[in-house]
Amino acid sequence: MKFYIVDAFTDVLFGGNPAGIVILEESAKFPEDELMRKTAEELRYSETAFILRISEKEFQVRYFTPAAEVDLCGHATIGAFTALLADGQIKDRDSYFCHTKAGVLNIDIKDRFVMMDMGAPVSLGKIESEEELNELYSIMGIPYADAAKITYSGELHSSSRLFPELISTGLPDIMMPLSSQEMLSRLSPDFDALSKLSEKYQVVGVHAFAMGEEEITAHCRNFAPLYGINEEAATGTSNGALTYYLYKNGMIKENAFNTFIQGEAMNRPSQILSRLAVQKDSSFEEKESTVKIQVGGTGTVLAGGTIYIG
Repeated sequence: MKFYIVDAFTDVLFGGNPAGIVILEESAKFPEDELMRKTAEELRYSETAFILRISEKEFQVRYFTPAAEVDLCGHATIGAFTALLADGQIKDRDSYFCHTKAGVLNIDIKDRFVMMDMGAPVSLGKIESEEELNELYSIMGIPYADAAKITYSGELHSSSRLFPELISTGLPDIMMPLSSQEMLSRLSPDFDALSKLSEKYQVVGVHAFAMGEEEITAHCRNFAPLYGINEEAATGTSNGALTYYLYKNGMIKENAFNTFIQGEAMNRPSQILSRLAVQKDSSFEEKESTVKIQVGGTGTVLAGGTIYIG
């Protein structure tokens, strides 16, 4: 089987978030689950994507961390289609379908920039009680008293208090607001406690953020020790969820491009772009709205070769 190592959400080597990419032969089937997990463990990246071609325009992709399979991984999807471009299996300036356990995603490629649909955004509840807030922020290494009553004000909304919220656009994460980039850099999670908290809330982990300046929408850090990832340099699904969180709170406009910077604390700065659109269904009298979120970026191939398994 062919494999690639791709740095996703960056246009320079050794930036962004690296992913393992395994391309199966067209006549092949997916290997046994445990074999794919062990391959991901051996490659030692946060996620490894296994790609099976279904038709000229369709691919099925499965994602494995060193610990378990996950339904969707944004940076590994960017990596997968970057690898397929490098392998000559797809064309630039074209569109494809990616079948995942989180649903079928549309993939648009233009000038080697990969833009992917996220799953439909779902809010799974807020963390609002003082007890729960103290628990979360304490586990993340910041006394809640330092972060209490985080507010943002601007062109799109009046000043209001922000609470952490559980949101999924394919994988559920806790969106955790912080009042400054300095506070973001101070985070020092208790990873064992965070794993237990993630189990309690049935989420992958915590996506912490502080609003940015000028052309930067927000700076982010992502922690998912429950899945063997203490910190991740770029997470597409989490920034898709953050896009929905910011829209819900009146902090970004629909149809605008948003820029998230992640991985700075790991010396692997990543740039993730997102866009949110609200589509009206004219077939309904009250014109029900559907929120569509896309996340995208570039990828850079570091290495390629052959894996002798299966």
